[in-house]
Amino acid sequence: MNAREPVVAVVGATGAVGVEIVHCLEQRKFPLSKLRLFASARSAGKTMTFRGETLTVEELTERSFDDVNLALFSAGGSTSRKFAPIAVERGAVVVDNSSAFRMDPTVPLVVPEINADAIRSHRGIIANPNCAAIISITPLWPIHRENPVRRLILSTYQSASGAGAAAMEELRESTRAYLAGQPYEPKVLPHPYAFNVFSHNTKIDPATGYNEEETKVIQETKKIFNDPNIRVSATCIRVPVLRAHCVSITFECERPITPEEVRERLSNAPGVALVDDVERNYFPMPVDASGRDEILVGRIRKDLSDPSGRSISMFVAGDQLLKGAALNAVQIAELL
Repeated sequence: MNAREPVVAVVGATGAVGVEIVHCLEQRKFPLSKLRLFASARSAGKTMTFRGETLTVEELTERSFDDVNLALFSAGGSTSRKFAPIAVERGAVVVDNSSAFRMDPTVPLVVPEINADAIRSHRGIIANPNCAAIISITPLWPIHRENPVRRLILSTYQSASGAGAAAMEELRESTRAYLAGQPYEPKVLPHPYAFNVFSHNTKIDPATGYNEEETKVIQETKKIFNDPNIRVSATCIRVPVLRAHCVSITFECERPITPEEVRERLSNAPGVALVDDVERNYFPMPVDASGRDEILVGRIRKDLSDPSGRSISMFVAGDQLLKGAALNAVQIAELL
């Protein structure tokens, strides 16, 4: 790959994450000689603006990667499984935002603030982790590095953006209908979205009772931390917020730990910003996290249910489209 000025492709360019990837490449002044945009046949011909130029979205085909050095995929698992190996065969390095390759032992699963060195072992494909996993564990890494986290209990409050642009529009439309007293039949999500919360809309494993999103968070945490013994439980819930996921986190460390130690370790941690104003009762919120690169962390306090003093509870919020997806992918590309 020409590291100085690669030809970069964005696959799934018209989707919610694809649009943010293009925006991140521009905002962060990513060095490239050419940007190519790909999507399905129904989106081909649309135009997008990049650095003042109008680019036309092309239909994704097996010949799309002939001159591409770096391909950023955000078009779903089936598209990635079919086209990512083709891109690698043509000489591109792929950063994939789907779940297709995340648990493949030969594919690095990377959060740059945590395990950037894992990139060196790639064989053409690097996986971008699940958005809830990124937002949950990035603030934990500075703590885990000094005082290993042995048990982790997560409850997520996940926004519409995690289900894509169509789900975001469904939230807007169903909210308008609700306020107007009009009926609205859900089309994208399985339950009414306006003024409602429900269990994450992925299939539940009858053997464990955990849904696919929860299982991803559990498995990916172990892989990213390179710690198969860390005990993780997750409950993933969809909430009527447009973008930015929140997570309630309780973690147990190997040794006793205080809230002051946690704040100190997070105060200068990369990718994290403390929002922990007890006097004003001001803590991380989606409205503040939306559009920000950093994951907001607050409500840092002792877990009073653990008399050993080894457990902390806290609350985080992070932009699902940015650090949870597009920004993380572009950061990986920058490291490449």
